[in-house]
Amino acid sequence: MSSRSEMSFTESDRMYTEACKVIVGGTTQAKSPENYIPGAYPIYVARGEGAYLWDVDGNRFIDWILAYGTVGLGYCNPLVDEAAIREIREGFAFPLTRPVQNRLGELLVEVIPCAEVASLFKSGSDSTTAAVRAARIWTGRDKIVRWGYNGWHDWACHRPAGIARSVREDTLTFRYNDLDSLEDVLERNKGQVACVIMMPLEIIPPKPGFLEGVKRLAHEHGAVFILDEMRSGFRMALGGAQEYYGVTPDLATFSKAMSNGYAISALVGRREIMMGLLQSHTSSTFFTNSIAMAAAVANIERLKQGDVIPHMWRLGQGLLDGLSRLIEDSGVEAQAIGVAPMPYLIFTYDNQNWFGDTGQNGKPTLEKGSRSEVAWRTFYTETTRGGVLFHPNHHWFVSAAHTDADLERTLAVCADAFAAVRRAL
Repeated sequence: MSSRSEMSFTESDRMYTEACKVIVGGTTQAKSPENYIPGAYPIYVARGEGAYLWDVDGNRFIDWILAYGTVGLGYCNPLVDEAAIREIREGFAFPLTRPVQNRLGELLVEVIPCAEVASLFKSGSDSTTAAVRAARIWTGRDKIVRWGYNGWHDWACHRPAGIARSVREDTLTFRYNDLDSLEDVLERNKGQVACVIMMPLEIIPPKPGFLEGVKRLAHEHGAVFILDEMRSGFRMALGGAQEYYGVTPDLATFSKAMSNGYAISALVGRREIMMGLLQSHTSSTFFTNSIAMAAAVANIERLKQGDVIPHMWRLGQGLLDGLSRLIEDSGVEAQAIGVAPMPYLIFTYDNQNWFGDTGQNGKPTLEKGSRSEVAWRTFYTETTRGGVLFHPNHHWFVSAAHTDADLERTLAVCADAFAAVRRAL
C-alpha cells in the first residue's frame, strides 16, 4: 500500500483534463472531482479485487465506497462473475426473454416481505419512477410526497434547472423523523397525493414508530406507501430495511447490492397496484438484457446462506465504535453516525448543517473556511493519502470482503487523520 510520501494522482488528473474535452463535466456528474477533495483524491480506477481498488497511478486503497454500495460481496467476486460470464457465452441480447428472469423474480418474492410480484429495470431511477407511476394509476392522483434521494428523473431531481414548473409543483416533501410535517403536507393537499415515497433512512436512523407512522398517514389519506430501498436493500437485512424494521410497504424499489455491481433494479410490491403498470408503458432496449439478472440470482443465493449481512453489521459496528474511541481520544469535534452496514463521519464544529431536512443527496453544506470544512478536508485528504478510500460527501458501505485486518488498518489511518485535524485547527 502506497505511503503518504509516495502517493500521487498525476495520471488521474491528466486523464480528467483530457476527458473534459470530450465528456460533459469530465465524468458522470455524481462522480465529479468537485464532490471529492480536488487534487487530493483519485478520479480513475484501474482495477479492483475484494475490498481493494487500485487507481491509474498505482495507488492501492481499502475501499469503503464500493461503487456507492452496489458491491456487497467484494469486487470481482468469482461466484457472481462466473454466473454473468455463463450468460454472456450463451447470449444475453435477444428479442425473447431468458429463463433466468423467472428465477430472479421467484427469489425477490421469496426474500422481500412486501413482494407479491416484481418488475425488472436497469437503474434505480427507472424503478422509483415506475413506482410513482403505478401509484398514480392506482389512486388516480397526480401529486407525490417524497423524502431522500430517489433518483435523477424530473420528479426526483434535487436541482430545479430544466425541470418543468408543473412537475415541481406536484412534488412535495417533508422532514424526516417528523410525522407532524408529513401530516401537514397531506392535509394541505387532501385527496391529491398519490404516494409517499421515501428512503427508510439515509444517515440518521428512524425514530421508533416513525416508519409505521408514515405508512399509517399515507393510508389514512388514500396514498400508496413506497420504500426506496436502493441502499438499504440486501444490506441491512436480506429483505431490506422493511424486514429489519418490521414495516411492510405497499411497493419497494431495490438495486445496488442486489447484483454485486451489475446494472439492474427492481420494483416489487402488492400485486393489484403493480399490475396497473400494464395500463402504461415502461420499456428499454436493455431491460431484457440478462447478464445482470444472472448476477443478481447468484448474489442473492449467496446472501441467503446467512453469513454475509451479519459480517457487514459486525465490521461496520467495529468501524463506528473505533471511530468513536478515536474521536474521544483525539479531542476532535466529530461524530461517527449511521447504521453499521452504512456508516459515516461528520465534524460538529460551528453547528454546521450537514444534510438539511430532506436528505437529498447526503452532500454536506459546509461553509468554506469554517472549522468543520477545514476538519472535513484535512481528514479526507489524510485518509486518502493513507490508502483508505472514504467518500467525503456520501455515507460509506461495508462488504463481505472487508476483514478485521482491513478494519485495524483503517482505524490506524483514521487516528493519524484525526491528529492532522487537530494540527490544522
